[in-house]
Amino acid sequence: MGEKRSEVSCSRCDAVCCRLTVVLMPEDNVPRHMVERLVDGPEVMARDEEGWCVAVDHSRMCCSIYDQRPGVCRKFAMGSAYCRSERAAYREMQAQAIPLALIDEPRR
Repeated sequence: MGEKRSEVSCSRCDAVCCRLTVVLMPEDNVPRHMVERLVDGPEVMARDEEGWCVAVDHSRMCCSIYDQRPGVCRKFAMGSAYCRSERAAYREMQAQAIPLALIDEPRR
């Protein structure tokens, strides 16, 4: 069984939503240096080398352009079904990415 809406808190999250592709709409007014155009045309929020949205302030783990954030970010509701499903998918991906190795130590 997954998380309940009441169990979700941004303060206890790996900012999974800040790693999603954010397609910009014409009415979005984000700083242009934070925007990239994809090969197939749409403009999106740029990402850093680690896949984070470039607007994330890593020292405070919050959006550095909160008042100018794109409409899609404004609509992303903490604890919504979409939020919980993205968190679950991220946790599953993290679990699969952790290599487990057993070290065989020689017996004495």
